[in-house]
Amino acid sequence: MPETETYARLHAEATAVLSRWTATSPAAAANRDRTLALLAAGPVAMSRAHRPGHVTASALVLDPTGARVLLCLHGKFRKWVQLGGHCEPGDRTLAAAALREATEESGIAGLVVDPEPIDVDIHPVACQGGSLHYDIRFAVLAPAGATERVSAESEALGWFPPDRLPEPLADGTVQLVAPALATLARRAAG
Repeated sequence: MPETETYARLHAEATAVLSRWTATSPAAAANRDRTLALLAAGPVAMSRAHRPGHVTASALVLDPTGARVLLCLHGKFRKWVQLGGHCEPGDRTLAAAALREATEESGIAGLVVDPEPIDVDIHPVACQGGSLHYDIRFAVLAPAGATERVSAESEALGWFPPDRLPEPLADGTVQLVAPALATLARRAAG
């Protein structure tokens, strides 16, 4: 089966999720609309082989109280960033892709992803000689007492207070804090 056919289900889910999503900011709304336009290319837009750009999934991991967020010092571009990466053919949903990436990159078992995105960001990357990541971002909750393990993709992992994030920080990471904390508060109240 061609790779793009293996992304058909994820493509349909991504289109549905973004079509009904209420954006958390004007920038996220504009990026959602641009991502929906990219998805009009079909399932190929989910694959890193799609040079004009492709959908990725990432996660801002919070401790159970919201007092700390987990970031990684990315091995390639040497900035602190949320966990995440490319969608894979086996991913059934964008939230599942974000959860898989967060689990792989943090080494933490028992993470829980909230199924509603908290942000959409579009940024240039070196994939395929230069492309764009249309990154759908989620809040992920770590269990109490979670201990992280550095993966091959990062130089370091660290827990930081949401109002004192480390430097150098990747563009777009700080904008995840407020909607992630709002997700945590909604889940606690619900």
